[in-house]
Amino acid sequence: MVKRGVRTLVLGVVAVLLSGFTAVFSGSAVAHADSTLTYVHSASMGKDIPVKVLRAAGGGPAPTLYLLDGLRAPDNDNGWLINTNVEQFFADKHVNVAIPFGGGGSFYTDWDRDDPKLGRQKWETFLTRELPGVMAGQFGSDGVNNAIAGLSMSGTSALTLASKHPDFYKAVASFSGYPTAATPGFAQGIQMSVAEMGGDPTNMWGFWPSPRWFENDPLTNVGALRDKGVYISAGLGSPTSDPSVNPLSPEFDPVWFAQMVPLEMAAGISSQTFVPAAQLAGARVQTHIEGNGIHWWNYWQDRLYEAWFGTIAPSIGA
Repeated sequence: MVKRGVRTLVLGVVAVLLSGFTAVFSGSAVAHADSTLTYVHSASMGKDIPVKVLRAAGGGPAPTLYLLDGLRAPDNDNGWLINTNVEQFFADKHVNVAIPFGGGGSFYTDWDRDDPKLGRQKWETFLTRELPGVMAGQFGSDGVNNAIAGLSMSGTSALTLASKHPDFYKAVASFSGYPTAATPGFAQGIQMSVAEMGGDPTNMWGFWPSPRWFENDPLTNVGALRDKGVYISAGLGSPTSDPSVNPLSPEFDPVWFAQMVPLEMAAGISSQTFVPAAQLAGARVQTHIEGNGIHWWNYWQDRLYEAWFGTIAPSIGA
């Protein structure tokens, strides 16, 4: 009887401990969200756009973060999903993250004309009119607390969209973007980027410096970002950023250097120009511009997390 009583007591203690561990590791945490690949029809582009949606944890109406890809965005995936751990990062956060596929070379804008190579590009319409309705109707987005973020090409685009649609976005983040899009030198860099993807840049906003270039220039329209949360980051390509871009390192890669350093230096110069203008306009600006940093995903991932905690989440109530 004594042994049976001891055994019963031990089993009881084990049960209590197990229930305690269950509470620690699951019950006290926010339920982890799942992700869904959905196809959203774009009437403006005449096709279905794949969108990976990281569903908000916790249920109920949720804010939305629109996360855009870079210049070489593939049609069947997104660089954020390929090169970073955004799915794990956002799994316990009360925010829907909409990650569209495609848009390579488009600057996520509405083009003036269809392009023989890139086709019909109406990304501004898709992101601000077509996709939000799906996010609200199918995924519980509240339709009010919205943010947008992007890197390189889409860092420029995110700032452009936020400045053109200030009633829709409460926060914006640009990682290594070029917010001086219409400025001489930067405009020609944008034209070269579009051409690199096979597109004709005159089909986008016409010949520079047409009014359409200034219509889509974040610097020109910075006043619309008043009271918005704005995050700006860029590196300046210091050789100490990575051994592969350090000419004194045995790991130096001249091809990688030529690809990653000049782009980031240009982003740093453009971003440094934009920041004081945004501050003067009354935006709530958070910056991370430093010597270290090259044009690559490990830096953008770190900056996204910094932007989330410092600017995006507080601005959209996530």
